[in-house]
Amino acid sequence: MKSLAAALRSMLVLAARTDPRRLAGSVLLLLTGLLATPAVALLLREFTETALDGATRTAVWLGLAIAGALVVELMMGHFAHLLYFELGELQEAALHEELLAVTNGTPGLEHLDSPEFTDTVTLVRDELANTRSALESTLQLGGLVLQSLATTVILGTLDPWLMLLPLAAVPPVLIGRRAQTLVDRAREATAEHTRRGRHLVTLATSAESVKELRLYGAEREVTRRQTASWETVSAALGRAQLRAAALRGCGQLVFGCAFGAAILLVVRQALDGRAGIGDVVLLIALAAQVGVQVANALGLLTLLHGAGRTFERLDRLRTWPTGTARPATTTRPAHPATTPPETARPVAVPGRLIEGIRLENVGFSYPGSDRPVLRGIDFTIPAGGTLALVGENGAGKSTLVKLLCGLYQPTEGRILVDGADLRDLPPEQWTAKVAPLFQDFARLELLVRENVGIGAVGSIGDDEALGAAVDLAGARKTLDRIEGGLDGLLGRGYGDGAELSGGQWQSLGLARSLVRESPLLLMFDEPASALDATAEHAVFARFGDAALSARHGVGAVTLFVSHRFSTVRMAERIVVLGEGRVQESGSHAELMERRGVYAELFDLQARVYR
Repeated sequence: MKSLAAALRSMLVLAARTDPRRLAGSVLLLLTGLLATPAVALLLREFTETALDGATRTAVWLGLAIAGALVVELMMGHFAHLLYFELGELQEAALHEELLAVTNGTPGLEHLDSPEFTDTVTLVRDELANTRSALESTLQLGGLVLQSLATTVILGTLDPWLMLLPLAAVPPVLIGRRAQTLVDRAREATAEHTRRGRHLVTLATSAESVKELRLYGAEREVTRRQTASWETVSAALGRAQLRAAALRGCGQLVFGCAFGAAILLVVRQALDGRAGIGDVVLLIALAAQVGVQVANALGLLTLLHGAGRTFERLDRLRTWPTGTARPATTTRPAHPATTPPETARPVAVPGRLIEGIRLENVGFSYPGSDRPVLRGIDFTIPAGGTLALVGENGAGKSTLVKLLCGLYQPTEGRILVDGADLRDLPPEQWTAKVAPLFQDFARLELLVRENVGIGAVGSIGDDEALGAAVDLAGARKTLDRIEGGLDGLLGRGYGDGAELSGGQWQSLGLARSLVRESPLLLMFDEPASALDATAEHAVFARFGDAALSARHGVGAVTLFVSHRFSTVRMAERIVVLGEGRVQESGSHAELMERRGVYAELFDLQARVYR
């Protein structure tokens, strides 16, 4: 019953926090309508007895009272529904915000690399829409409990043994809980297939991928795999639902037997003269109500068990390890004996770099993996310096970039920013000083000012700052062709926006990184890999202008990754990575003179362009 208790508690607490007035109104209206139901049964008994006695006038008034009670039941339920439906929508919005917060509320990315975390997020996201009706179920379940108590008391006036009739609802409830558990386990077991099926649907319906599928003749293969994924999910869920339905049917059979025994008891009393016809009518009405209550309660409990699982998963996401704990390292110096750790001053990100960024014996392994991606990385990027990373695919370049950006923390060694450990710096302060452009940069289908301005959210309404970033990124021609300029919509995802080429998207992504004020780290991770050599050189030339300005202003360091050595040689220092280690380091001239790995790769690429 843990998931049920979690659902009831979470729904009521969230409702009270979201809109206590709507919650109070919903409860009052709902209880008024539900308590009118047993009142109808009592009125039916009096109506029957009065009609049999020939008191026509009284019977008419009782009939009108029954009609009035039924109207109250229907109207109160309707108005309560309006209130708790609106409240449920507010709750669903609040839960979506919380899901976004727990998914994106930490500076690290380690949790996003976990398939288990991704599956949990998928399940929660899919189930959040059901929480809207879960609030209704919570309130109705509470009302049914009070209604059942009233019904039990009335049954006791007929025969004390009849007060046991509501207890016959316990087996169906317990069996229903077991049935829902079967369905939940099937959903969890098929979460990976569900994600794969949705991904394949996206591939088969997105303009970016459809053209390749058509040319490769892969539409049928993608469709086949998508069908196989959904058939796997459907088969597993179908078996679980069938077993669950059989279990619920057994529970209902138990209650049906108790229901029939109660009717036989009162009918026998009526035949013996110990009960009137009105009592029989009252019992039938009440027993029917108990049957409806049990059926409704089973449905509500099924939904609430599912909602409880959603809240449990959300709780698990709230406490998911995010990799923010500081790992032990032998290279980290101890605090001086004269300065206890608890009295140390908080470390702040400097406004200007004096020394630069140093990596000391940095190593990294992804969560859940024992294989290190990086090992023993040692080098320094002096303040105002430029450094290029080169190496084959899988050498660890992108991972090292993410470490420098603060998206991951080293599992060994440390990264120092002007002598301060990057772990000690407030993550939000450091990320605000990083101007990144990744190879897989985001294509934000928003207004142009939002697409660019999100790089420094405060600049979204600053046309001058946005225009300067656009010019610096060489994106003015792209902006001029977009209807509406900065207020023009990009993409066709949810509106009739401008369609851009890959290079045009890339130029706006560059503007987004350059709109940041006074960055300390400018980082470009193969952002122009899809461009030709001339276009890439132009991009890095513009990037170089921005880096030069940042170098003179705040001593910023510049890091870029490129697979083209004509671009790499622009850097003051080049680091060659291989198998997670630094193989070579130096300037272009030094590395060429050394005739090592770098020179070999450079000559190989140079021959291609001759």
